[in-house]
Amino acid sequence: MALQYKRILLKFSGEALMGQGEFGLDAETLRNVVSQVKSLRDLGVQVGIVVGGGNILRGAQIQGAGIQRTTGDHMGMMATVINALALRDVIESMGMRSQVLSAMAIEGISSGFNANQVKKQLEEGEVIVFAAGTGSPFFTTDTAAALRGIEIDADIVLKATKVDGIYTADPVKDPSATRYQSLSYEEVIQKNLQVMDQTAFVLCRDHKMPIRVFDMFKDNAVVRIVQGEDEGTLVS
Repeated sequence: MALQYKRILLKFSGEALMGQGEFGLDAETLRNVVSQVKSLRDLGVQVGIVVGGGNILRGAQIQGAGIQRTTGDHMGMMATVINALALRDVIESMGMRSQVLSAMAIEGISSGFNANQVKKQLEEGEVIVFAAGTGSPFFTTDTAAALRGIEIDADIVLKATKVDGIYTADPVKDPSATRYQSLSYEEVIQKNLQVMDQTAFVLCRDHKMPIRVFDMFKDNAVVRIVQGEDEGTLVS
């Protein structure tokens, strides 16, 4: 089947890597996530990844302890680097080439970001893992995903969540909630749907970058998406 999307920016939270645990990284979950990345690469899809760090640290968790918000956010960015390094090694263990690019300078561990160079690396089949968010405090990794997706000329930003799309209400709390097949950027902003932060939605809207929200752990969901099938919720 022909591909609808040839270059994607995949965003998922650090919590997605915990498995059934309450903290840190789960080896089986890491392999599961990366196996889906491999399925995409086997189809010829170019993959960039932004990962959060909430499985290790959230800046908001330590506010009130005398730690400034800016410091807490920088600590959270460093947590994303830990996740990115783990992803890179698992990606390479599955026979793919990968590199971590960090928005914070970390000599000897990661390289800096250059959009033109990244696009060449993606074309050559490398999986690029973007770490440290935007490199600035007060911005979430959702915003980093929107920004990197735009910078690398991705066809779409794929936002992985725990549910298979955006719903009229929380489907866990409200069994009558129904899934939106598609929404406009304006509808998402006006309804204040909290699946991504509004800065990310506005950035994607202004640059006409589509977003699809989906369940990362649903079998073949990400493959179905790049092949143009109805999966999750499309925001455009």
